[in-house]
Amino acid sequence: MERRKGEWVLDPVQMEITKNVGELLRNKRKELNLSLKEAENATSIRMVYLQALEDGEMQKLMSPIYTQGFFKQYAAFLGIDGEQVVRENPKVFARPESQEFAYGIGTLEGRGNPGASVKWFPNALWILAFVCILIGAWYFARFLGVIG
Repeated sequence: MERRKGEWVLDPVQMEITKNVGELLRNKRKELNLSLKEAENATSIRMVYLQALEDGEMQKLMSPIYTQGFFKQYAAFLGIDGEQVVRENPKVFARPESQEFAYGIGTLEGRGNPGASVKWFPNALWILAFVCILIGAWYFARFLGVIG
């Protein structure tokens, strides 16, 4: 299994197995005389993802973990033992290997939050305004003779 720009890609043997797993789902759904829309409503899985599962295009789903979860839920709805299918085809539902990281220009530079240094300024203005109001109130109270 390899990764290409955010998606995971299966080798030809795994693609064939994945197509067979998808056909299993499609055939069972048709056997139960259900439309994809009915399956979508029953499972709360979007029709696009159900179609991708049935077509064996697992790379269209967000990640292998979602694929596995959606498959198990859809299979359970259709009355198929999804756990067994996942156990029998671990490579189809496996996580991809971790992506290699290539160091390039600027990858080792520290990145700061551009607005972090200015966050104190509005707070300082509010504190200054509050202090000015307190001083003004003190002078006003002295002028009225409320305090001595």
